[in-house]
Amino acid sequence: MTLGDKTELDLCSAKGCQAPATWQLLWNNPKIHTPDRRKIWLACDEHRASLSDFLGARGFLKSTQPHEPAG
Repeated sequence: MTLGDKTELDLCSAKGCQAPATWQLLWNNPKIHTPDRRKIWLACDEHRASLSDFLGARGFLKSTQPHEPAG
């Protein structure tokens, strides 16, 4: 994405983190989403485990994949 003459990076979804995302965590909440629906949280290397643990503890995490920013 571009904002004016700045490029907006895909940032980690962890609260307050400004690091570029290197992972995408695909998840859904089966109580409100259809089984094929996937939401995406982005994660840096530092926050991948904690975000995965958060989603996994709730049974929401479906898969984790490398993230390559659109360019």
